[in-house]
Amino acid sequence: MLTTNNTKYPFFDLSEIVADADLPFKPYQPLKPVKAGNYIPDLKLYSNYNRWQQFFNGAEVHGPVSLRHLLNKPLVIAFYSHHWHDHGFTLLKQLNNIHNEIKASGGNLLIVSDERTEDLEKKAWEHSFTLNFYYDEEKELAQAFRIFSDEDPVWNRFSGIDVNAPLLATYIVDPSKQVVYSHIDFDFLGTFSADDIIASVYESALINHSRKSA
Repeated sequence: MLTTNNTKYPFFDLSEIVADADLPFKPYQPLKPVKAGNYIPDLKLYSNYNRWQQFFNGAEVHGPVSLRHLLNKPLVIAFYSHHWHDHGFTLLKQLNNIHNEIKASGGNLLIVSDERTEDLEKKAWEHSFTLNFYYDEEKELAQAFRIFSDEDPVWNRFSGIDVNAPLLATYIVDPSKQVVYSHIDFDFLGTFSADDIIASVYESALINHSRKSA
């Protein structure tokens, strides 16, 4: 079970500390996730075949990926990792439920994952997922959104996870690479809002259309 870790610094005796001159000093740098209003100049996607996995009604499909088509509309980018167990899978189900509404509102949806797994294919089939996945194994995108860092691993904040994975985060980025919506459920309180996402996509699509028409 994943929970917020409120006992990050347990009591210890200062006399137990042994100085080691060979250990390099690394200042603690907490994660500062990107927020709405920020720009993501380092938002780069690659068309390499092995980075992409697409599902339609649960079945894996293969086809060309048009980065231009993907990025010229408001893009809902959700970061997922199977290391978050049920919390991560719940996010996938929530996004799958609104996939069609996102497209109807003028946007696109992309799931960014840090690892390809056979379990995902099984769950996609069982739950009839229609989702596009992009594999960010080097965590370049996660670092660009500042939701992953070796200096502040997730086990500093959460208990029940022993792998440093990107935070479960959902963003909407407009074609100018500005973040217009951001959401991270730090306390697993179920604050994901489908209505807010769809409304933000629709508003961003209208603004983008007016800019093109000007």
